[in-house]
Amino acid sequence: MFFETPETLIYVTLGAFVLGWIAGKIGAYFGSKSRTDKRDPRDDRIRSLEAEHRVAQVHAGKARDELENVQKELEEAKKTIEDRESAVAEHLQTIARLKKDLKDSVKKTRELRNELSDRATENLKSEVKLREVETELSVAQASSEMITTGVLDYSMAPPKEEDDEDESGVVKAAT
Repeated sequence: MFFETPETLIYVTLGAFVLGWIAGKIGAYFGSKSRTDKRDPRDDRIRSLEAEHRVAQVHAGKARDELENVQKELEEAKKTIEDRESAVAEHLQTIARLKKDLKDSVKKTRELRNELSDRATENLKSEVKLREVETELSVAQASSEMITTGVLDYSMAPPKEEDDEDESGVVKAAT
């Protein structure tokens, strides 16, 4: 009677379905609670280690990328240092060569100055001797002119103490 009407059958089926669903939810709730209590702590440890491993892999990948970048920068810095060292070596060679050239030039300049000084000294000495000879010659010429004209007669004049006379009666200049 009650179950004979098709409308009631639909309601009863729907009610049974809803009641089964509610019973399943309640059973799942209590079952999951009991499952977590019965779960092995090693499984939790394994899951946490797996998560840490994934995080470590991500960090390792980033560290590898940073390491590659640093290695590239290091290689560039080494190349720059090598280039600068070669430039410094070239500059040092140039400086050494220039120092040698400067020393040679200074040595040659000193030699030329010494030679020039020696020549100037010789030239000065020869000029002084030339003047002395010219002076003696002019004195000798003046004396000979005076003797020939008779103005100067040494036989009559007393000899001077400071001047020396030679046999011809010519007074030599004190040098």
